[in-house]
Amino acid sequence: MSTEHAESPDTHEALEPTDESVLDNPTWHALTTTLAGFATGTGRARRMRPDVSAFSAIDESAPEAWRDLTALCTPAEVVIMNRVDPISPAEGWLAHGERPGYQMVFRSGLAGLEGVAVPDGIRRLEDADVPQMLELIALTEPGPFRPRTIELGNYHGIFHGEQLMAMAGQRINLPRFTEISAVCTHPDARRRGYAAAISAVVARCIIDAGKTPILHVAENNDNARRVYETLGFETRTMMRFAALQAPAA
Repeated sequence: MSTEHAESPDTHEALEPTDESVLDNPTWHALTTTLAGFATGTGRARRMRPDVSAFSAIDESAPEAWRDLTALCTPAEVVIMNRVDPISPAEGWLAHGERPGYQMVFRSGLAGLEGVAVPDGIRRLEDADVPQMLELIALTEPGPFRPRTIELGNYHGIFHGEQLMAMAGQRINLPRFTEISAVCTHPDARRRGYAAAISAVVARCIIDAGKTPILHVAENNDNARRVYETLGFETRTMMRFAALQAPAA
């Protein structure tokens, strides 16, 4: 199952600059570079394949960009957008709420990761694990997840026997940064350090690939923020996450 994709022919002008500004609109920069193989769209809008993710992006809030995004969606379809700048849908689009979340970047050495105890029963997840992954997502609701999200790579799980009890993987993948996502723990396995352990494993995979881990955490999830800070993540900025419904016709 490959997670490497060549850039599409029209992505050369969207290559990542040397600073962190791409993290202000990470989905757009991912879908026009590293994740171009998962993207559909041209012009000023992109979206991930619907079976992989609900995330979409525009380069900036201009009427032309919203028209390009509308062309990628089925009538009344709901997609997710994340960016630093305000998300102001064009006429015909409906906003189903906006949730702020902290964007955190790994800025430490490896001490925080190496200090995490990795439990027995942890392994890389495969296609055969997808039904259990979807069950755990439905139980814990860490965020948008689709049947083929596993294709984005580096998904690992902690098992008790044959039962998946915790997992995490990656989602937004940029030339220099990769996002840790879908961190979740079964209610019967909480307070065992599984979130820290599984996040540390995925972070090490990202670092071994020569990239910097990032992640996003809900504004009110103070416990998770403390866990990530212990691992070596620092808050960079506040992001906006919006569920948006395309025009009905």
